Amino acid sequence: MHSSAPPAAPPRRRPSRALSVTTAVAVILGGLSLLGLSTASAADTLLSQRKAATASTVENPDYTRASAAFDGSSTTRWSSKALNDQWLAVDLGATASISSVVLTWEAAYASAYRIETSDDGTTWTPVHSTTAGRGKTETIPLAVSGRHVRMFGVTRATPFGFSLFEMKVYGTLADSPMHHPTQPFAPNLDPGESITVSGPTVAPSTATPPTQGITHREFQANCSATHTRSDDPIVAPGRSGGSHSHTFLGNRTTDAFSTTGSLTAGATSCTVPGDASAYWFPTMYNGDKVVTPVGDQVIYYKSGVTDYRSVRPFPKGLRYVVGSPASTQLQFQQAAGAVEGWECGDKVYNWDFPTYCEPGTQLNVRFQAPSCWDGVNLDVADHQSHMAYPQDGRCTASHPVAVPMIEFKTAFPVSGDLSQVRLASGRGYSWHYDFFNAWDAPVLDALVRHCINGGLQCNPFGYDQYKPSRGSALDANGRPAV
Repeated sequence: MHSSAPPAAPPRRRPSRALSVTTAVAVILGGLSLLGLSTASAADTLLSQRKAATASTVENPDYTRASAAFDGSSTTRWSSKALNDQWLAVDLGATASISSVVLTWEAAYASAYRIETSDDGTTWTPVHSTTAGRGKTETIPLAVSGRHVRMFGVTRATPFGFSLFEMKVYGTLADSPMHHPTQPFAPNLDPGESITVSGPTVAPSTATPPTQGITHREFQANCSATHTRSDDPIVAPGRSGGSHSHTFLGNRTTDAFSTTGSLTAGATSCTVPGDASAYWFPTMYNGDKVVTPVGDQVIYYKSGVTDYRSVRPFPKGLRYVVGSPASTQLQFQQAAGAVEGWECGDKVYNWDFPTYCEPGTQLNVRFQAPSCWDGVNLDVADHQSHMAYPQDGRCTASHPVAVPMIEFKTAFPVSGDLSQVRLASGRGYSWHYDFFNAWDAPVLDALVRHCINGGLQCNPFGYDQYKPSRGSALDANGRPAV
């Protein structure tokens, strides 16, 4: 708790009459919410949870990240540096009709702040303003539209920064780059296949695993590029040519009509024959020329949680999208899965394409997937919310099943002047990728148990060259070793 006396508040400008009326309504309805009376329509939907978040500053990047205010937890928080004029923003993923914003403050709240919306994340329009912020939980009724929503803290009520446990945006989503409303959610399914399953009944692990002699908890699934086409069996199922161009790795048959069964029966470019999964990402161009990764691309399967022993194999047919083609540069940089952005030679941590790479180098990108599954849905309408990133090294009750954390490490053979380099989805910060699980179940289970649960650093066959005495998960034919 912050207990120091607040400094004298600086002079504040008088709000406009219209904004004063909005403030008065907000205070009245906020008071009703404190009495336990709901101010939201029954049709309102929580739009902001686990969506891409950014902030002007953070107090501590280890535990006050922007995303913590949108994770659904009342114990995690975002906190800015101890400055006025700081902000927290969320990208709803598409234009929405916004009916209310609920702010749940930690002790360090704003005495004056604005709620703002934007269509592009750059130009902001104030839709609510107050100089009478009271902290605790404040409900702001609205009747506006926008894709991005921002709390702009003008004046701090304490000597500390602005700090929010949760910022919730309610309303109705009008459109989505991941799921167009004119195309109902209708995933590709085999006869008799369901998009929901009964996953393992587990509680998120809070155990502290052994660490002595454990440096890695991973194996590789190295796969080469197979083909390029404007298909996406997750986002645009059954619509040939219905997406921007993608480059596909792994399964050689992937197209708009792919199902769990068709992928399982398809050939693969992955090192281990049992990995018939489909992996894909937006095609890269240099001018009008396609840039295709050469040779095997490293796809790590790691533990994303502290207790690596609790990781379980993916269920067959699980599919999801990592990242967003609609990300801004700041959102890509601050994304929970961002590792090093784009790099080449000695140039690292680029959140858009660097302008130049030394001739002969390659342009690389690394991005990590969420590794907590809800245990029920193999896919959902936004293709993301059935998965979540761990919080403080643990899965949460809403997404209790720890599954392998996929990390793409992709290298593109392009160097020199990169001014004409682009992705089919746009700039470098629009990088994203898709995963559709079609592993042979016994093979994946053997690799997860031996390498991830066993705390090893394995090659595609489940062999740790630094610990040869531990043996291999698979035999020379890629089947589980006896």
